[in-house]
Amino acid sequence: MNIRRGEICLVNLDPTLGAEIKKTRPTIIISSNALGKLPLKLVVPVTDWKEYFTGNLWHIYIEPTITTGLKKKSTADVLQMRSIDTRRCIYKLGVVPDITLRDITIAIANLIEYEEIL
Repeated sequence: MNIRRGEICLVNLDPTLGAEIKKTRPTIIISSNALGKLPLKLVVPVTDWKEYFTGNLWHIYIEPTITTGLKKKSTADVLQMRSIDTRRCIYKLGVVPDITLRDITIAIANLIEYEEIL
C-alpha cells in the first residue's frame, strides 16, 4: 500500500507490551515521503480525546471531519510514536490538516528537547 505523510491509516498495532497503545486504530503517517527503501513508516497513533489531555504537549487534538475520516474527537498521541511495517496498514481513512501535521512535528521536537526548530 502506498501511504504518504499526513495520511491517516487504520493500523493493527498488536502485539504490544505494557503501556504501549494497543488494538487496531487510526495512525498518522509522519515519515518523509522521500524515504522509501524499506517498507517502514513512522506513525503516531490516534485515540479518543479526553478533556484531561488539555495542556499535555504530546496530545494533539484532531477534530472529526470528512477529510480526516475520523468519527469522533481524537488526539494524536505523539509519545506513542513508532515505526511500523506498511503491511500493518489495513486501509486509508483520510488526511490531517497541514496545521495538525505541523503541531505533531513541534510536539516531537518538544518531547526530545530539540530546541533549534522551536
